[in-house]
Amino acid sequence: MDAVQQEATARARELQRSWYGEPLGALFRRLIDDLGLNQARLAAVLGLSAPMLSQLMSGQRAKIGNPAVVQRVQALQILASQVADGSVSAVEATDRMDEIKKTQGGSVLSNSGQTATNGGAPTVKRVVREIQSLLRSVSAAGDIIDAADTLAPSHPELAEFLRVYGAGRTSDAVAHYEAHQN
Repeated sequence: MDAVQQEATARARELQRSWYGEPLGALFRRLIDDLGLNQARLAAVLGLSAPMLSQLMSGQRAKIGNPAVVQRVQALQILASQVADGSVSAVEATDRMDEIKKTQGGSVLSNSGQTATNGGAPTVKRVVREIQSLLRSVSAAGDIIDAADTLAPSHPELAEFLRVYGAGRTSDAVAHYEAHQN
C-alpha cells in the first residue's frame, strides 16, 4: 500500500470513528467474535455483500450508505452485549440474528404517535433498545459517560439518563423507563 492509500485508509477509519464510535474493522471483528460468526455470515445478516463488508473493515470505504444496515449493526451490538452478559443464549442469538437480517430498518410512527416496528404496539424493551441504539449510534459508551459526568453537577437527571441508556444494561434501562413513565 502506498502513502496515498495509507492516508486515505487512515482518514476513512477516522471518519468511521466519528460516525460509529470506532473503526468498523474493530466493531465488525468484535461482533464476529462475540456472536460466533464468520465474515460471510455477518455480511449476510447485515445485508451487505462480502466485498463491501471487507472494504468497510479495511478502511477502503468509510461509510455505510444504507440506514437499514446501520440499524442492523446497532441491533447486533445490542445482541452481542446481551450474549456477553448472559441475558441471551447462543440459540436465542441465532434466532435474533435471523430476525435482524429480515428487518428493513427504520421505525415508523403509528397514527397514535407511538413508535412501532413491524406493526403492533411497541414493548417497553423495544422502546428502550431504540433509545439505546440511537444514543450508541451518536457516540461511544465512554464518551457518553464523560458527557454524563460533565452534566451531573447541574443536570443530575439528564446525566443519569445518559449513563443508564447510553452505557448501561438493557434491563437497567427498562427499570428506569418503567419508573419514570408516570
